[in-house]
Amino acid sequence: MGSAAESTAGTAQGDVIAELVDLGDELAAARRVKPEFTAQTQHAYDALFAVAGPVAPAVRRGFAALVARWHGAGAVVEHHARHGADPRLYGDELPADPALRAAVEHLDLITLSPALIQRGDIERLAAAGWGPDEIVVISQVAAYTSFQVRLVEGLRLLGGGAAAPGAALSRPTRGRGRTKSLADTASNGAKRPTAFTQELLAWTAWVPPVAPEDLTEEQKEAFAGKTNDAYFRLLSRLPKLLRARTAVDRALFYTRDGLPRAERELAAAVTSKVNDCVYCASVHARKASQLSKRTADVQRVLDAVLDRDEDWRTGDLAPLSAGQDARWTAVVAFAAALSTTPSSAAPEQVAALRGHGLTDVELVDLVGSVAFFSWANRLMLTLGEPFWPGTEPAA
Repeated sequence: MGSAAESTAGTAQGDVIAELVDLGDELAAARRVKPEFTAQTQHAYDALFAVAGPVAPAVRRGFAALVARWHGAGAVVEHHARHGADPRLYGDELPADPALRAAVEHLDLITLSPALIQRGDIERLAAAGWGPDEIVVISQVAAYTSFQVRLVEGLRLLGGGAAAPGAALSRPTRGRGRTKSLADTASNGAKRPTAFTQELLAWTAWVPPVAPEDLTEEQKEAFAGKTNDAYFRLLSRLPKLLRARTAVDRALFYTRDGLPRAERELAAAVTSKVNDCVYCASVHARKASQLSKRTADVQRVLDAVLDRDEDWRTGDLAPLSAGQDARWTAVVAFAAALSTTPSSAAPEQVAALRGHGLTDVELVDLVGSVAFFSWANRLMLTLGEPFWPGTEPAA
């Protein structure tokens, strides 16, 4: 399939989120409190769908339409169809082309069962002809679309919309019949965590990151302020998208306005728990504990036992909010429900949050926090795995 350098063409235009959901004056005003979040969300969209590079734009849009269909987001499917999505990719049948078929099967895993992906799945994708840059594109399309559809659904609910239909899967998924790996050794030979923790973890990539000495200035700027580790060097294969994603993160989590930051971090940890991402949960549970001084309450979320169906999706989410005070119960319940695929968030959950005094600005922040980690988890879970730092075997 070949790898190509990203073109410099394409600038942020419009506001696709506002096109996809009727915000109303109050929600539109609430979104304007964090204009950089909105602008960089659009920049990420443009970098993914309007910039030439690895994987043709029509194929990227076809993949996104398929992912949106699995999320039950009809408006997003129609949006990509109108903008030239390859129709071979989002219908009922798998594409005949072997490389496209392999990509569609991999997208199924990223979207619906991300915690079940193992290194062998990446190797199968590579064997079908997809290079490292292209594998990052495939992963980012699934992850960004998961972010986008949760922004749309969350904002729609905040605006008074009814609960989503909750479309049931009518076919076996690629993850059906698998179980999550409990191997205690990571692919780099280090000790691997098998339970949720607030302790510091490290992460190793399954796709080759850009070597530190080979990073261009554009790639370095794409994750400026973050650590120069394997994760960001891997995502820097698409520097324009990473730069926008880094800015989305900062605009959402490192600003004063909106939801108390401890609750933004709590929502990130809850989302990570629903998606079964041990690494992201460790980072953001730790931050939620530090900011809230409620370490035991945060740990209670991590310790919750969730039943998983044959596709590794959660059913009963009540254990996540058990034992919390009324406000955190409402925050956790909504965050968990919006994290499911498709979303199971409901108007009564929004009403409960408003009953605890959350403003439109805070609610928009909560939706954004869940949406962003629906993106982050899918990258962390499907491009590599966590390990305990300091346990790598000697070179």
